Amino acid sequence: MNNTYDTPFKERYASREMLALFSPDKKFTTWRKLWIALAEAEQELGLPITDAQIQQMKENISPIDYDYARTMEKKFRHDVMAHVHTYGCAAPEAMPIIHLGATSCFVGDNADILIMHEALSVVHAKLVNVLNNLKKFALQYKDLPTLGFTHFQPAQLTTVGKRATLWMQDLLMDLENIEFTMQSLMLLGTKGTTGTQASFMSLFNNDHEKVKALDTLVAKKIGFSRVQPVSGQTYSRKQDSRVLASLAGVAESAHKFANDIRLLAHLKEIEEPFESTQIGSSAMAYKRNPMRSERVCSISRYVISLSANPYYTHSTQWFERTLDDSANRRMSIPEAFLGIDSIMELLINISDGLVVYDKIIAKRIAGELPFMATENVIMEAVKQGADRQDMHERIRVHSIEAAKRVKQEGLDNNMMELMAADDSIPLSASQIATLLDPKDYVGRSPAQTAEFVAEYIDPVLEKNKNILGKSADIKV
Repeated sequence: MNNTYDTPFKERYASREMLALFSPDKKFTTWRKLWIALAEAEQELGLPITDAQIQQMKENISPIDYDYARTMEKKFRHDVMAHVHTYGCAAPEAMPIIHLGATSCFVGDNADILIMHEALSVVHAKLVNVLNNLKKFALQYKDLPTLGFTHFQPAQLTTVGKRATLWMQDLLMDLENIEFTMQSLMLLGTKGTTGTQASFMSLFNNDHEKVKALDTLVAKKIGFSRVQPVSGQTYSRKQDSRVLASLAGVAESAHKFANDIRLLAHLKEIEEPFESTQIGSSAMAYKRNPMRSERVCSISRYVISLSANPYYTHSTQWFERTLDDSANRRMSIPEAFLGIDSIMELLINISDGLVVYDKIIAKRIAGELPFMATENVIMEAVKQGADRQDMHERIRVHSIEAAKRVKQEGLDNNMMELMAADDSIPLSASQIATLLDPKDYVGRSPAQTAEFVAEYIDPVLEKNKNILGKSADIKV
């Protein structure tokens, strides 16, 4: 029986890949790899650490005796020391040198940066695939006119593909932010209890060059190129703010995209994927609710709210460190990544299966375009010798009559018929009809779409072609 709480990200939303990155195994095996890197670097710089000790550490990265670790943590009330002893039991010959000269943040903070960097790469890959899906969609529908909306009121026409470029442009900015964040992340390195490296100075007999070398050598061994030049006991928590801000940026763009799909679903113009056996409502059997897009919006709000946590945490740190960051970070950082991963899974699925109903789109255009075309009708009538002011007044009167018919009587827009029947307007019904081709009212939308894809999206996809081809199955 399931009688304890489990995060919905595990049961319903997040991928196995992201869940594994924030698992105990990932965290504590990374700690052990950091201890190995420290021991190797210290040995290379002259400390009396044997090859046998390092080899025993390498042979026992996993499995981890979590029962023993829990016993030790209950005894010490200290998670790092609990795992030092747990690792020492597995590698007893190395026990005397595990964690030598280090403070808890050596494993805790460095592991957090390594895991966040890897998690950002997962988000990055999925975001690239969403852009690839939307590129295909945009090019497929770059020429299909659709009613534009400002204030969710009918506005000048655009195309379905052009509208998709608006979603893509937001996500492209997010991709750039993710890349910048990944490149700017820095390990804590080997800084000691207050960031002064005093313990390592003692180990290396006040040899500044060796202590400086240790800092970068450990990072290199663990596969990282950058180390914070200065720190307190922890790396600056401002790094967490930067990471979660980049995730919140993805969430805000995803929310906007999904909201648009929800509105388009209401208009019956575009729908997200909907399986043949999917149920939209337990009561209303006909319903086709945009469940995926609604879920994107829901989780996006959660991720955006989580991004406030590191701002508060960093701003309230005292001097070289205080521990009120710890509990918050254990929850807010993993949850933000699991949330954005869930959103990415949904966006891959949605963007790969959007359904366009072109006849509904054409019908909505037909109901509004006669009003929008009136300026062209006036200009064409003037070319035929009519007075511009007379034409403006005649068409204004017809517009009021047609709008009344649509709004008050629920009938179709007959603006075209009214203009054609007006003898004072020197244009025939066929002449007026030629002024009502929707493609004449989309401006540069098709060209803008093609240009945007070629100039901005294709270079990104070419650069990341090795990570294309991801799909996503929604669990529930």
